[in-house]
Amino acid sequence: MARYTGPSCRQCRREGAKLFLKGTKCFTEKCPVERRPYAPGQHGQATARRKKMSEFAKQLREKQKIKRIYGISEKQFRNTFERVASQAGITGHNLLAALETRLDNVVYRMGFAPSRKAARQLIRHRHIEVKGRLLDIPSYQVRPGEEVRVKQSSRELVLVMSAMEQASKGGSLSWIAVDKESFSGRVLEKPARTSIPLAAQEQLVVELYSK
Repeated sequence: MARYTGPSCRQCRREGAKLFLKGTKCFTEKCPVERRPYAPGQHGQATARRKKMSEFAKQLREKQKIKRIYGISEKQFRNTFERVASQAGITGHNLLAALETRLDNVVYRMGFAPSRKAARQLIRHRHIEVKGRLLDIPSYQVRPGEEVRVKQSSRELVLVMSAMEQASKGGSLSWIAVDKESFSGRVLEKPARTSIPLAAQEQLVVELYSK
C-alpha cells in the first residue's frame, strides 16, 4: 500500500478527531476538524447521522486512526504488530511502545520537528544523527540509552527552530530527556502506556488482528 499523499486534515475529519498531523495548525481556529466536524466528501454530513457502528467497524476505524497518527503504511503497521505479538506483556501496549520509539516519532516527540511527517523529511534528508552517525531510516527503532541529535549544520533550519520554540510551550515526556542547548535527546526507557499521550483504544486493534 502506497503512502497517503493527500490533504492531512482530510484524514483527521475522516476519523472524527484531531490526529495532530499538521503541527501548529492543529491548535488554531483554522483546524478543519473544528470548522467542519464531519467526514469529508459529498455524503460526509449524512454519514455522521448513520446508525451505530458494528464491533468490526470500530476495530477497523481504531486501527486506521493509529496508523494515520504515526503516518505508516498498512504493511509497516502489520509487521510491527506481528513483531510485538510474541513479546512479553500486553500486546496493545507493546504495539504503541514500538510505534513511539520509531526514529521519526522520537524526533517529533523531542521537539525537533512540528509533526511526524516533517520529522521523516528531516531524517530522509540526513539532518539527524543517532549515536553520532547520520541515519536516514525513519522506521529505525531507537533503543533506551541511544542519543538522537540534530546535526551541527542543520540546527539553524527554520523548521527545527520553530518546532523547538513551539515544543518549549508544552510538557515533557518521562521516557525522553532533551537537551535543547545541544539539540540532542536520549530515550531513557521503553515508554509505558501511561507515558504515551495518545487517545487510542489499542486493544481494539489487537482484537481485529486476532480474528
